[in-house]
Amino acid sequence: MSRLGYLFDLGQVPYREAWSLQQSVAAAVGQGAIPDCVILLEHPPTISYGRRTGEDEIHVPPDAAVEIVETNRGGKSTFHGPGQLVCYPILDLNRHGRDVKRYCRELEEAVIRTLEGFQLVGRRFDGLTGVWLDSPPRKICSIGVHVSRWVTTHGYALNVDLDPAPFTQWITACGLEDAMFTTISTELGQATTLADVRPVAASALSDVFDLSLETLPAGDVASLWPQPSHDRLAEQSNGPAKAAGEPLSVR
Repeated sequence: MSRLGYLFDLGQVPYREAWSLQQSVAAAVGQGAIPDCVILLEHPPTISYGRRTGEDEIHVPPDAAVEIVETNRGGKSTFHGPGQLVCYPILDLNRHGRDVKRYCRELEEAVIRTLEGFQLVGRRFDGLTGVWLDSPPRKICSIGVHVSRWVTTHGYALNVDLDPAPFTQWITACGLEDAMFTTISTELGQATTLADVRPVAASALSDVFDLSLETLPAGDVASLWPQPSHDRLAEQSNGPAKAAGEPLSVR
């Protein structure tokens, strides 16, 4: 029988606000106050980078209208913008197997199943986390996670309908030189919206992680926005991680 999970189906949320929401929700999930959660949203133009990002990977033009945010995930740089579906699963891996690499593979599987809903064949490449289309290889989804005390934050960013130029012109995305990036709309040759993709993505996540996702009303989501009690729990949750649950991220 599937476990209950909460789905936060949000609109466009600034990156830092969404990060605060993740920390608040992760604290509540880690304390058993709420079940596993999935957050779906999009960001205004943002470059996020993790602990393995080199200084030479960020080459944003001075006049570019984009926010740059250093995060607590590992991994390298990536671009977020309107038209990209961002998924932040907040899961307690005590309920899904204490295996971070397996969790990343399951995220990839959820994306691959989402693409199948649009007759696109996503695939993995050895040594490269994320989801690609083949012949020639072009990346359609980046994955980067943080795990602390077995509770996950961050997640995946699936390119639905946005200009992929910032991935190569503003950054060396994912630390990959000469990589090609694509979108669902480009591959289908027709406009595809986040509204088209969201329910397919939610269904795929439900299947892969065996969750029965219940969409929270907007008022309930707001009640989980960072609060003093959750901030204190977040500080505890971001303390020394268990050895096998050390923060890990790949992009």
